[in-house]
Amino acid sequence: MARTVDPNRVAERRRAITVAAAEQFATHGYERTTATQIARAAGLSSGSVFYYFKDKAAVFRSIFELSIPAHTELIARHLDRTDCLDAILDIVDGLAGEVLDPSAPGLMFELLRRLGHDDELATIVLDDARLSAEALAALLERGISAGQIDPGFEPMETARWILAVVDGAFLNTDPADPYDPRPLVRATVSRLLRPIETEHP
Repeated sequence: MARTVDPNRVAERRRAITVAAAEQFATHGYERTTATQIARAAGLSSGSVFYYFKDKAAVFRSIFELSIPAHTELIARHLDRTDCLDAILDIVDGLAGEVLDPSAPGLMFELLRRLGHDDELATIVLDDARLSAEALAALLERGISAGQIDPGFEPMETARWILAVVDGAFLNTDPADPYDPRPLVRATVSRLLRPIETEHP
């Protein structure tokens, strides 16, 4: 009789491998990280990584695949709010807060190195960015209509600039001297979006 595969157990094992791999890739780099290292860090047997993943590239991609449901949940909490500017700032807080993960700087470096070599990885990253940009653009449009946001910029273009500010937080973090970038990112986006108050004589 064929053994029944428990999908929950498979999902748990895949996630354990992904979480362990993130730390290993961030610490040792993509090229120097082995499946054995990942399995050991996950508390699994050495052959388990390639039982649950096709290859090392698929393991690396799985780290960024996890971002999509996490970002979907973050956006869903704020997308229908009527205080559009504050909703955007809270989304930005959530995105920039990921910089606080000790693995974030190393993973960003490895991601930039891998993007040109893995079309599937590029698709995942672009899909994730599109999800966030579309949500921010929708909030920007509603906020402009409500007079909460400066109407001087096109929403989708502005959404991409906001995400570029968030990306800058990742690119400028110093692993040897970590800091919380959220106040600065929040202030930057807030000052960009707030309506310019006209002085009345």
